[in-house]
Amino acid sequence: MFVRIAKATAAAVLTVSLIGAATAPSWAEDTVMVGGAPMYPSKTIVENAVNSKDHTTLVAAVKAAGLVDTLNSAGPFTVFAPTNEAFAALPAGTVDTLLKPENKDKLVKVLTYHVIPGKMTAEDLMAKIKKMDGKLNLDTVAGDPITLEQKGKHLYVIDETGAAAEVTIADVLQSNGVIHVINKVLLPK
Repeated sequence: MFVRIAKATAAAVLTVSLIGAATAPSWAEDTVMVGGAPMYPSKTIVENAVNSKDHTTLVAAVKAAGLVDTLNSAGPFTVFAPTNEAFAALPAGTVDTLLKPENKDKLVKVLTYHVIPGKMTAEDLMAKIKKMDGKLNLDTVAGDPITLEQKGKHLYVIDETGAAAEVTIADVLQSNGVIHVINKVLLPK
């Protein structure tokens, strides 16, 4: 009887171990901390962003613009994600104005100006910048271009107004792309 129980227990432990190995728990993932929260590579851009205390304004804007489903889709996307401080640095009243329902089209344009189709890590971007003699122009999902430059080991995103945002946290991998945290809001013309 003892041998049968021991064999059954060993089989159950083996089964649980194999199931656990096939579906690695989130605590076993390599994460990057953003806004005081771990960002899990197995989660989508939105599933991770909602946990960052540094991106509450961005998340509210994504919800107001109706882009949650898009950024939860398969993608892949490269997102340059401005922090709350970046939004706060805009002229007074800008965020409140953009969040009004009647300005939804403008909000969508600003937010999609921070998104590039495809998954591009900092290494990918820097390699392309080098190939292009120091400046890389890319079209955003909004249809307007941004320029990327590398200065030393730092990566910058320059919008159409000439303002430069520094990538402060690169390569926050997501199941549907990658996020690069930036310190300014990018604005199309």
